Amino acid sequence: MKPLIVSLLAAAALSAAAGKQTFTGTITDSMCATADHSRMRMGPTDAECTVACVMAHGATYVLYDGKEAYTLSDQRTPEKFAGQQVKVVGTLDLKTQTIQVDSITAAKSASTPRSRSGGGL
Repeated sequence: MKPLIVSLLAAAALSAAAGKQTFTGTITDSMCATADHSRMRMGPTDAECTVACVMAHGATYVLYDGKEAYTLSDQRTPEKFAGQQVKVVGTLDLKTQTIQVDSITAAKSASTPRSRSGGGL
């Protein structure tokens, strides 16, 4: 009985430790998950391509941190940050690679959305 209780307490501690984190990256879409919109060309800017892929092609908003693309549980707020560098506060589900979003804010170094001709990330 003791090993079971110890295991349950350890699992609870690990899940609590994996709580809220801050993730920084670019809001993009699942069709252009690496924030390279040059192949889709759904608009003159990365932001317009991102929104068009979500609206017209059923893509989902994701956060791309330069290595991984994470699905975002909130699919409304990211639209206003499409193509921009942001900070997302939330909890990552490693199994589904989904961030349970608590908040999304513009990163301090965020600039206006880049056009494809201006270079991608």
